[in-house]
Amino acid sequence: MSSTPDSSTVAETQTSPSSDDGSGVDASTSQYLLSLRGLSKSFGPVQALRNVDLDVPAGQVTAIIGDNGAGKSTLIKSISGIWSPSSGHIYWNGKEVQIHTPHDATQLGIATVYQDLALCDNLDIVENMFLGVEETKFGVLDEIKMELATVKVLKELAVTTVKSVRQKVGSLSGGQRQAVAVAKAAMRESKLVILDEPTAALGVSQTAQVLGLIKVLASRGVSVIVISHNLTDVFEVADRIAVMYLGTLVSSGPVANYDTASAVEMITTGASSRVATPYSVV
Repeated sequence: MSSTPDSSTVAETQTSPSSDDGSGVDASTSQYLLSLRGLSKSFGPVQALRNVDLDVPAGQVTAIIGDNGAGKSTLIKSISGIWSPSSGHIYWNGKEVQIHTPHDATQLGIATVYQDLALCDNLDIVENMFLGVEETKFGVLDEIKMELATVKVLKELAVTTVKSVRQKVGSLSGGQRQAVAVAKAAMRESKLVILDEPTAALGVSQTAQVLGLIKVLASRGVSVIVISHNLTDVFEVADRIAVMYLGTLVSSGPVANYDTASAVEMITTGASSRVATPYSVV
């Protein structure tokens, strides 16, 4: 999906003034599922995020790239309700929302799959999928309903490598475990799925399986944010790229605006002669 940008290519600038039409909807953000405006996060004297403006369209894959310490994890944790931003605004379908807890994010339709996957190795796939939200009938677990629902969502996501939904998660491969974690998020009818390093430590075939899963999610109209250091994976699945550098979003736009060389340059220096930055890094 990558292509070499010409000298006239300019990444989309991020800053846009609020234009509430009186209905509570900001016209500048209404075309996006999620928009961030001026999002900042401090931990004491440490400024982890600085005035981040980001737009995430519905049904597209947005890849957030950057070096270690660039602010990627802080950004997704602010979206997911792990940490409350120090300042700034979050818009969901154009309406400003407050996300203070993971429950707030879940209520909106945001699901996050962290690198550790948060799965229980001693439980089977069905039990993991419904952990904490078990289906019951006449006061007892409705095992049949949960099993059928699990089979259905795995089939819809084209997860075909799992032999049985009653396998213990601890016996699954890395790719299969990642698939179960993503399917668990998808089963909640999430509108935005955030994946933190989904292909880290996976083999070639397992990586292909996970990337295929991301494409299936997007084809179903689900927005996906992918945090990744693997630029090959990024250019294979991303529709848009956002580059973080020292807590600042230095560039974002369609994937066609970037190539590997410009992406690496922006990750390491915060700027590129091939892609314009929305503002200078200080």
